[in-house]
Amino acid sequence: MYRKSRQTSHSAHLLLGVATAALFAAPAAAQTATTTAASEEEASSDEIVVSGYARALEEAIDIKRATIGFSDSIVATDIADFPEQNLSEALQRIPGVTIERDKGLGTRVNVRGLPSEFTFVSINKLATASGSGGRDVEFDIFASELIQSVTVQKSPTAADEEGGIAGSVYIRTARPFDTPGLRVVGSVEGAYNSISQKIDPQISVLASDTFGDFGVLISASKQKRTNRTDSNSGINFRPISRWTDRNNGNRTQAIAVLARDADIAFTNDDKNRIVFIDKVGDRVYLNDQDRLGLSGSIQYKPSNTFSLSFDAFLGSYDRVEDEYDAAGYSASSNSTLERIHEFDATTLADDGIIVLRDVSYTNTQHEFLSKERINKTDYRQFGGEMNWETGNWRISALGGYSGAKKTLDYANLKHVAYAPSRSRYTETGGETIRSDNPRSIDMYNAPASYLFEAYETTREKIKDDKYAAQLDVSYLFDMPGFAALKRFNFGARYTNKTNEREYGEEKIQGPTRGSVAYVNKRTLADSPLQLVTDIAGGQSYQARDLDWQQISNDYARDFFRPAGFVTPFDDGQYYRVKEDTIAAWAMVDFEFDVASAPVFLNLGGRYLRTTVNSEGFFQIQNPDGSTGLTDAPVSSEGRYEKFLPALNARAELTDTLLLRAAASQTLIRPALTDLAYKRTASFNNFRYSDGNPNLKPTYADQWEVGVEKYLGRGGILSASYFWKKIKGVVQNELTGVVRDVTKYNANGTIDGVYDFDVYQPVNAEGSFKVSGVELNAVLPFGMFVPTLDGFGINANYTFLDSSLTGQSDLGIDTSPIGLADNTYNATVFYDKGRFAARLSYNHKGAYVERIERNMYPVYRDAYGQFDFAVSYQVLPNVRVELQGINITDEATTGYTMDPSFPTTYEFSGSRISLGVRAQL
Repeated sequence: MYRKSRQTSHSAHLLLGVATAALFAAPAAAQTATTTAASEEEASSDEIVVSGYARALEEAIDIKRATIGFSDSIVATDIADFPEQNLSEALQRIPGVTIERDKGLGTRVNVRGLPSEFTFVSINKLATASGSGGRDVEFDIFASELIQSVTVQKSPTAADEEGGIAGSVYIRTARPFDTPGLRVVGSVEGAYNSISQKIDPQISVLASDTFGDFGVLISASKQKRTNRTDSNSGINFRPISRWTDRNNGNRTQAIAVLARDADIAFTNDDKNRIVFIDKVGDRVYLNDQDRLGLSGSIQYKPSNTFSLSFDAFLGSYDRVEDEYDAAGYSASSNSTLERIHEFDATTLADDGIIVLRDVSYTNTQHEFLSKERINKTDYRQFGGEMNWETGNWRISALGGYSGAKKTLDYANLKHVAYAPSRSRYTETGGETIRSDNPRSIDMYNAPASYLFEAYETTREKIKDDKYAAQLDVSYLFDMPGFAALKRFNFGARYTNKTNEREYGEEKIQGPTRGSVAYVNKRTLADSPLQLVTDIAGGQSYQARDLDWQQISNDYARDFFRPAGFVTPFDDGQYYRVKEDTIAAWAMVDFEFDVASAPVFLNLGGRYLRTTVNSEGFFQIQNPDGSTGLTDAPVSSEGRYEKFLPALNARAELTDTLLLRAAASQTLIRPALTDLAYKRTASFNNFRYSDGNPNLKPTYADQWEVGVEKYLGRGGILSASYFWKKIKGVVQNELTGVVRDVTKYNANGTIDGVYDFDVYQPVNAEGSFKVSGVELNAVLPFGMFVPTLDGFGINANYTFLDSSLTGQSDLGIDTSPIGLADNTYNATVFYDKGRFAARLSYNHKGAYVERIERNMYPVYRDAYGQFDFAVSYQVLPNVRVELQGINITDEATTGYTMDPSFPTTYEFSGSRISLGVRAQL
């Protein structure tokens, strides 16, 4: 078996035991919903309107029970009922759903522990664009306050749009006839981050009214967020081949030191199994976000049999991230081993890997990097939907557009000092210190030793457009001779998706570009320096007892960029991918009794045909025969088609006991960025990464069985077992070699001519299996002990087992990238009268984050955090809310292959918010 993290902490074991004692299950989990959940006596006397978490759970359970297949939901009948920072964090309470976090903020969604790209996402039945270029959606751009409900469909029907091996997330925004009449809701909030020590404002408002047959709804949410993350990270494995592949003195000395200090007799077969610390970095990130979300709906509903709706969902997400990085790059090309102080030949002996834990190097490349990342995303979605019932016919039609435009502007001010130093692992990460060599320096306190190397810039523009149109028709049967046949459904859908990207990069090397004299004279000490904690503001550096000085990004942008400078786009980096899909489906519904138990059966199939056109540029050898590469335009068109069957069944064994079963075949298409003609160079790794227009989808055969016990008063116990056989997984593999590539130094001199490996995404041969158990429970304690009325627990647990191994070029067993083998969430809540409170714990097991150099699996360690929310109804229409996220300030950690080789030790702090919500 592959290595996992240290599993659960003591508190996690305790939590797991409590939840398991309750059969550890939970249904659709809702965040909050406005309701008159106070007792009838209290409501009649004070007319208090309260937030009812328990009532929202009941509504979600009702949705779950009525669905033919396996699904879970969260609902919010009013704006501002989701307390989390964005939509992804609002979803993490759903059974089987976990989120990926980036510097303390939820970003992407995982269903049942599978990678985020295996999840299909739509808003108002339209596939969602977020500008990522992949199939996964960047949820951090969406404000949760604009969402009415979310359903995670885990077993598809033939009518569901294909695209989710893990599951499909269906998001719905509010419409005026959801709550007829006049409704105005607003909230104001201030949130405090414990590290940045800044208070961020947020304001949300919703206005809705119905006028006879018409209704109008408008809502908006504006949020600013400043978060600081401190990280001691970047401590990855680097093979000794970094030096032994060179025919010079560095090779000779590396082999000699291995023999002298570690008694290692080096052979060429060992070059990737003897590893050392690649880079140790201390980093401070300051992340400023400005998010605006708007939604609107116009609805015409003259009767319960006809409705026409037009929905709009749009907004902007601007993010500026400053990173201040001090790093010791031990693998510099002009360095080598000087002395091995400690090595480890036992921890990874099963894989034949020796780790040099503590080493002095002859000429470490010390770097001070001031990085600035500017991300501007504008998204919009417009759609119309008609629902009409006439006689036995049910007709639904929809069409719409979803688009996102993203602009990325990146800058990196780089100062470098070459000197001997010593890098070693610590308990939580790594450190670079002075070595015994007299030329060694204190890398954090020698600004005059750092020479200006370059001000590197890149610019990228991504345009993501999606169009869709669908017609769905059902006929309801009432046939005395064949009473079991209840409905026949058929429909068709057309989708068009386009991803277009422009990219360019430029290095600035002083007032006169390429001025070697200027580069060799200007040092870090020649610019104004500030402590990084003063630049970023807030607390002292959290990852270590350390502080250092760097150049602020404001100064770097003002001084090092010439007036009017804009990074030019490179024509050779342009690509465009277009995907057209036509799908048609047919389904039948049956209802009949088996031994007095009502059975509901849905059986159908979906046919799809997809055409992909990819165009861009590809690098070929110069036509004149000279050394080097040139960009040549290229395009390709591919097509695939598939029939996807689906079956879902539900049997009501008693009024409160349900048995479900489902089986289907589904797929997930490759990311549009993987289909694109593009080539990305990594000169430090002597590698090209190419796209692959010939990729095919990843397919899955799957089935599931489960049982659900409905307890009444919002209680439920459920358990299910699911199994998936996944074929054609997309993996990066070595597909070729480009010979005689000239590599240049920053000052324009030639570093050397090398052979570059070419890696591409390909559909891996064979298949792998994933199986798992999902347990869910919602238990209102008042059902068992009347004095505990209002208290309850909402908990869920998902366990996965996978057969996939061998993604490493060294044959090291790993789980699939992104797959966590266990996840669980639990919320203890009190909800009665004026007061409501809940405490939640969310846990995601360790998973492989990436395969470093396609050889060494790097894990994100198991992670869990506590959140809470407390609210009090101070007036009939005014509620005060106090919320906390990551209140115990848990660190994010990671490691390479074994926890004794840490790669990440990161703190993003806790977040406390206080808000007021009012309703008319």
